[in-house]
Amino acid sequence: MSRILITSALPYINGIKHLGNLVGSQLPADLFARYCRARGHEVLFLCATDEHGTPAELAAARAGMPVADYCAQMHRVQARMAAGFRLSFDHFGRSSSVQNTRLTQYFAGRLADNGYIEEVTEQQVYSVADGRFLPDRYIEGTCPNCGYDKARGDQCENCTKQLDPTDLINPRSAISGSTELEVRATKHLYLKQTLLKDELDAWIGSKTDWPILTTSIARKWLHDGDGLQDRGITRDLNWGIPVRRGAENWPGMEGKVFYVWFDAPIEYIACGAEWAEAQGKEEADWWRWWRTDHGADEVRYVQFMGKDNVPFHTLSFPSTLLGSRDPWKLVDYIKSFNYLNYDGGQFSTSQGRGVFQDQALEILPADYWRWWLLSNAPETSDSEFTWEKFQGGVNKDLADVLGNFVSRVTKFCRSKFGETVPAGGALTDEGRRLIADLDTRLAAYAGYMDAIEVRKAAAELRAIWVAGNEFLQTAAPWSSFKTDPDRAAADTRLALNLIRVYAVISAPFIPDASARLLEAMRTDDATDWPDDMAQALAVLKPGHRFVVPAVLFAKIADEEREDWAERFSGTRG
Repeated sequence: MSRILITSALPYINGIKHLGNLVGSQLPADLFARYCRARGHEVLFLCATDEHGTPAELAAARAGMPVADYCAQMHRVQARMAAGFRLSFDHFGRSSSVQNTRLTQYFAGRLADNGYIEEVTEQQVYSVADGRFLPDRYIEGTCPNCGYDKARGDQCENCTKQLDPTDLINPRSAISGSTELEVRATKHLYLKQTLLKDELDAWIGSKTDWPILTTSIARKWLHDGDGLQDRGITRDLNWGIPVRRGAENWPGMEGKVFYVWFDAPIEYIACGAEWAEAQGKEEADWWRWWRTDHGADEVRYVQFMGKDNVPFHTLSFPSTLLGSRDPWKLVDYIKSFNYLNYDGGQFSTSQGRGVFQDQALEILPADYWRWWLLSNAPETSDSEFTWEKFQGGVNKDLADVLGNFVSRVTKFCRSKFGETVPAGGALTDEGRRLIADLDTRLAAYAGYMDAIEVRKAAAELRAIWVAGNEFLQTAAPWSSFKTDPDRAAADTRLALNLIRVYAVISAPFIPDASARLLEAMRTDDATDWPDDMAQALAVLKPGHRFVVPAVLFAKIADEEREDWAERFSGTRG
């Protein structure tokens, strides 16, 4: 048994997230967490809402609420969405927590003590019309690198290039659209990442097993153009973690807060502290996950995120941890994802384009979405959601393959032997071939899951489902029952056991359907991962009772697909 720490990129607080956000971090992280638990590992799966920064302030203003109240409300909403999609967090925290405030201020103090913080008087954009300094992301303009006309002042979403607001062509306020912008002097703290460049380069270079997507983005930010730059970690805002040097005031930083991208990754650690407090545990209980001098050197730490978050997790956050010179656990593996696009364009929270999590759950249960999104995860390239693809995937994989197998086996058994695992007969040649095939396929499936190759794992799981249907067609117990009922009983017994195995190994992808199958087979307590397929397919003994389950997955009709395509063709109001 291993100890595995899993974190998902923090969803931002300003609204309900779309399906692209879900498949880009939280959902594959949950898949891996469920799988690791099923294999007997000790897992700590953490996530939280990312609550600071100007977008939260503006969203609260639009809602007519104080920002703290708005964030508390949206945290509850996002927690409800996570539960709806069966995300199995051990704790779903908040970056505005007391724990994160203390840790962020602590890290800033440690970095300053070690010479990695510099006070810089800089020229910052001030919007006369808005009466405020504008954070980088609330200045829009044309990207000087790729020409995208909605690039933000911190990063271009189109080409992922890191930017400063003064780099933009024809800049404007993203709040009011005003071009009446001035540059004024203000003092801020900078994290001197350049001093850590060689250390970061060597660390990233040692990660030979990381996805190419992750390492290519990290190296691009390290070496392309001017290379890694020092990064401002404070802002002139009201909402955020107040700037302090550990427990002490920081002269000259009064009224300023830490930049959201400085405090948000620290929340991964703080979330562990929140978890411990919520569970009535001691400080040592979360330190054993996060501090290598308290046992975290034995932990495998895996992060999940979209590709736009990779630079901050491979460079900025590691700079914070390394620069503290404390024995904090660094990430062992970063699983990054490309983008899921929506019907020829991009999902967009700000523009309300696509299907959002609450809307998805109103249409269909979570397992429909979990299966399609994971089996089409944008791992090696961007992928696209269309209603035709979604309908095809659900109907073919879930209804025609898995659902059909369960229905045929249980209904046939009920009609010929009753709702009881039948006695009689011995393992047939078809059964032996099935077991050999499944042993091979299960090993491949587990290998893909271990390697977090999500689409390959889904394809192999589907192949395991298909193997059951092929066995059923070849064995044809409905035919052999007429001349050799013992043979039919043996093949039916094997198939009923296979339903239980399907429930166990499919649970990371489709947990609700798996739970329903285990309940129908009355094997809620028989959930051990099958190490030996011959033994696993003999768990249900003759005489064991079961019930025929209701339809596992309903097919999506053309009329439904057309209705949903029309309903979600515009933008969310």
